[in-house]
Amino acid sequence: MIKVVFMGSPDFALPALQALAQRYEVVGAVTQPDRASGRGRELKPPSVKVLAQELGLPIIQPEKLRQPEAMDQLRRWNPDLIVVAAFGQILRKDVLDLPRFGCINVHASLLPRWRGAAPINAALLHGDEETGVTIMKMDVGLDTGPILTRSTIRLTPNDTAGSGFESLSRLGAELLIDTLPDYLSGKIQPVPQPEEGATYAPMLKKEEGKLDFMHPAEELERRVRAFNPWPGAFMEFEGTLLKVHRTHVEQGKAEVGQRLIYRDQPAVAAEDRLLVLDEVQPAGKKPMSGKSFLAGARNW
Repeated sequence: MIKVVFMGSPDFALPALQALAQRYEVVGAVTQPDRASGRGRELKPPSVKVLAQELGLPIIQPEKLRQPEAMDQLRRWNPDLIVVAAFGQILRKDVLDLPRFGCINVHASLLPRWRGAAPINAALLHGDEETGVTIMKMDVGLDTGPILTRSTIRLTPNDTAGSGFESLSRLGAELLIDTLPDYLSGKIQPVPQPEEGATYAPMLKKEEGKLDFMHPAEELERRVRAFNPWPGAFMEFEGTLLKVHRTHVEQGKAEVGQRLIYRDQPAVAAEDRLLVLDEVQPAGKKPMSGKSFLAGARNW
């Protein structure tokens, strides 16, 4: 039986871990340390830790994999294969060389497009019509390793980062399980990535969610979807932060940044057209429709 170590952290990694545990001997899970989260700043475990505990797997949570105790534990587990899905750390050569079948990564884009930490968000932000999952053999670069298999999905005009995340996490688990037997038997050989078409999707920052109405309305609408649910799109209204969850674009022209009412809904004039706010969340309140928001926003 092939011995597998799994490395991952957020919800995206859960279907892959669950599928692996049903079919292979998963001898350990490596995930990020618990982090302070929410208003109370209480320590919250990564999703992979919670599932690994339910599955009864040994777990380590090193701040960095290069810590000697982390490497010692990996050597004791002596895996034949390491599977990585949204782990959040780059693997050094000594880790990559440890298992005889190397390290396999489930990456949420059609590599070489959107290497990096936020591929789903980048695909939506740039208006890609399709995205997908790549199973690749890892090397020392950032998502630059040779490709084993890829699977594609269409992106719809209603997709958000949240819906894309869900679709691709399930697709990634299915593709991983379909790929591993042929990879382990030598039927599939890794194919080097072309450098042509390579793009990079850096980690998102909260401040990037601010809507700048000097940009075209369609671009802002994509930003709202690409940043939903995290880090969230927002604008300022009467000195407070107004989160913007859903929008659509309508024809219309006014001074850039001007607030107006379009068919009983709040709207803002962008560079070319109007961005209509379908769902918003005022500071300290729950999400609400644009129409409900207007009922209490007398100065809009």
